[in-house]
Amino acid sequence: MDPTFWEFAARVALETLTLFVLLVGLAGLLIPVFPGLTVMWIATLVYAIVQATMGAMTWVDWLLFGLITLLMLGGNIVDNIIIAKHVRDKDVPWNSILWAFAAGIVVSLFFTPLIGMIASPVGLYLAEWRRVKDKQTAFANTKAWMTGWGWSLAVRLGLGVVMIALWMVWAWL
Repeated sequence: MDPTFWEFAARVALETLTLFVLLVGLAGLLIPVFPGLTVMWIATLVYAIVQATMGAMTWVDWLLFGLITLLMLGGNIVDNIIIAKHVRDKDVPWNSILWAFAAGIVVSLFFTPLIGMIASPVGLYLAEWRRVKDKQTAFANTKAWMTGWGWSLAVRLGLGVVMIALWMVWAWL
């Protein structure tokens, strides 16, 4: 067979697999404990390594990979900041916030991440109910947690879409 055919087939396979992992990472952003942005970044890292090995990385490709890296780092940091800010605006102490994060992580380890997603606000509600001894205040603080989680999800999804768009520019233009 023609060697250019195999080169083309390998390129199509690499790009298809990379896009698949990028989409899995994007869908995984809906699950709070799944590191979707990191999974997406790893897919582009592997793509960059393969491209560099073949001598196909230009300075523009490295620039796009650098932008994807910055988006991943920023997204992973801003995620927790948005949630914590919404809750801290309600004067919720850090120990209640840590209880909520811990509840989500521990429950996710023993059950599914979806149940862990429910455990975080429940953990915050219980910690706040114990602290303030008022169900309405505990509920309001939990609502702030959920609002922060919603905004952080929107930001992470937006960043994920931008990461995919940058990879598409890099791979297909």
